[in-house]
Amino acid sequence: MPARIEPALPPFDDNVSVALDRVMKGQPPLRLFTTLARDPRLFQKFFAGGLLDKGNLSLRQREIVIHRTTALCGSEYEWGVHAAIFAGHAGLTQAQLRSTVKGSAEDACWSDEDRVLLRLCDALHERCDIDDGLWALLQQHFTGNAIIELLMLAGFYRTVSYLTNGLRMPVEEAAARFPA
Repeated sequence: MPARIEPALPPFDDNVSVALDRVMKGQPPLRLFTTLARDPRLFQKFFAGGLLDKGNLSLRQREIVIHRTTALCGSEYEWGVHAAIFAGHAGLTQAQLRSTVKGSAEDACWSDEDRVLLRLCDALHERCDIDDGLWALLQQHFTGNAIIELLMLAGFYRTVSYLTNGLRMPVEEAAARFPA
């Protein structure tokens, strides 16, 4: 299925070029980024909301939330980009990647902390809320600032999923696909 909106072509706005160079580190920019680059204001707003920097979460924690959220939202595009680029660095196994799409927090491949992250993603996706029991579990594993970051991260990647799904973004050539 073709994309609904074609990406911008170089040359890009100077601020867009600087941001793309910083994020892509010499690799060709992702189609999502070049599509957003059609409007430098929207591009900058999107990049300002990103949480891929060193924050209150480990790379593994961040990637579990991103993978589960994008899988729940059906965003094969974004799930696949993160599976290809970040999953190995985050120590996610093939069983864990499969579980983010087809499994649950109860799968044997997860630690107790991982399970709390998956339950958080599931609750936010289903109810846009966290019940008191899950909140207590979160507090056992994460600081208040980390919990805020988890909420922002899940929300940001739900927005990313809206973009990639609504724009019918074709999966990147080097990206992973959802497991069969």
